[in-house]
Amino acid sequence: MSPEESLLVSLLLIPLLGGIGIVLVGRAPNVREGVTLVTAVSLFYTVLEILPLTLNGNAPAVTLWQMMPGFEISLKADPLGMVFALVASGLWIINSIYSIGYMRGNNEKNQTRFYLCFALSLASVMGLALASNLLTLFVFYEALTLATFPLVTHHGTEKAKKSGRTYLGILLATSVAFQLLAIIITYVTTGTMDFAEGGILAGHVSGMMVGILLFLYMYGIGKAALMPIHRWLPAAMVAPTPVSALLHAVAVVKAGVFSVVRIVLHVFGIDLLASNAYSEWLLYVSGGTILIASTIALMQDNLKRRLAYSTISQLSYVVMATAILTPISVVGAIFHIAAHAFGKITLFFAAGSIYTAAHKTEISQLDGIGRKMPWTMGAFAVGSLCMVGLPPTAGFISKWHMLEGALQTEQFFVVLVLSGSSLLAASYLFPIVFRAFFKAPPPVKDPYHDHGEAPVPIVIALTATASLTILLFFFHDIPLEMAKMATGLDIPQVAGAITTPTP
Repeated sequence: MSPEESLLVSLLLIPLLGGIGIVLVGRAPNVREGVTLVTAVSLFYTVLEILPLTLNGNAPAVTLWQMMPGFEISLKADPLGMVFALVASGLWIINSIYSIGYMRGNNEKNQTRFYLCFALSLASVMGLALASNLLTLFVFYEALTLATFPLVTHHGTEKAKKSGRTYLGILLATSVAFQLLAIIITYVTTGTMDFAEGGILAGHVSGMMVGILLFLYMYGIGKAALMPIHRWLPAAMVAPTPVSALLHAVAVVKAGVFSVVRIVLHVFGIDLLASNAYSEWLLYVSGGTILIASTIALMQDNLKRRLAYSTISQLSYVVMATAILTPISVVGAIFHIAAHAFGKITLFFAAGSIYTAAHKTEISQLDGIGRKMPWTMGAFAVGSLCMVGLPPTAGFISKWHMLEGALQTEQFFVVLVLSGSSLLAASYLFPIVFRAFFKAPPPVKDPYHDHGEAPVPIVIALTATASLTILLFFFHDIPLEMAKMATGLDIPQVAGAITTPTP
């Protein structure tokens, strides 16, 4: 095995070995959390070691297990997968710091199991991100569902168990009934499951069959939360906030929209879908999901539920941008995976910070809270700007590319969706910031009236992610370069697209 292949294998081994270490030292909280942090940093460092190889066009690959010819579990560090791997491994470090403050601040039980499942989830994410074929993608997709199930049911209450059943039931049912069937049809039709630039279905399927396969794949990827199979995501909000951050920013939903982009680019191919009228439905379903979810978010008083429906809306930005079927819009979709990750994890970190310090969960309870928690609500304001798509946050870069792709293809429906949903996002997020900083706190005191900021690890984590949301606006060259490489877009075109909106 070459050094490059060893690096790829280590992306799975590091979190798995870290999980074993977490269990072995579980009775010593300081050591256990130290193992978690060391594991997270080691994983991110290894991803960075592989990155130059990918950027130089020498993406390493390795076969882990060959069951029979054509049925392999194998990895390849291509540009698309490396975007997801970088985001997930980097945010695991920050989420681990946040988790230390949150789990201790709220005296949560079963913390060893919590950190173990986090490590197993990241191992699954690495396998999914770097999967070189449909079989590998499916195996790690299912592993991620199973690894995160104990996190959703962490509290062990009847409500948590019910939510866990909804989570597990929808995600497993859709993947087995639709995604697995689509993979079987693809293999029988083409004789391969290996991803390829330009897709593998071209010349093998046409007409209505393209639309049927697209339906099976898109609704088989339940983690992308296209309506009406989105219910698992709000149900999962019963979990602790670090889990919500994992679900919404680091792993689960990003695995969903990443898989959508992967399937469109490397199974169907943009040219096949663009020339087939039966694929147009995806554009309108994703656009409808954006607007409907944004409207529902506007009506939620519970902060985490509002953010959950915001996530459903934001995920479909990636799906819709991919469905525009232009290279520049797909660049926007790939970049939005990173932009949304930093912005949304900041919002969930802030929600958990509020709960830890003030024990408040409803938006109507947040009058004046920004005066006591300026760091938390300042970070929340930055995350809100990112969700709306305003500078100087990364959300502006991704939405600019989506808009450019829509205008290139004269998809005015997309232009209307982008405009309307941005206004809706501003309507359900900015009033929270206004309430926190510009409304007087209620006169009635409660047991937590004299609170300040949450524990230091929480504040450090949310400040870091808010800062990264802004930094990614100014220093976006590497993720955009990888997105360009994934779509085959020429360097001059990408350069023009990114210099236009950036001051």
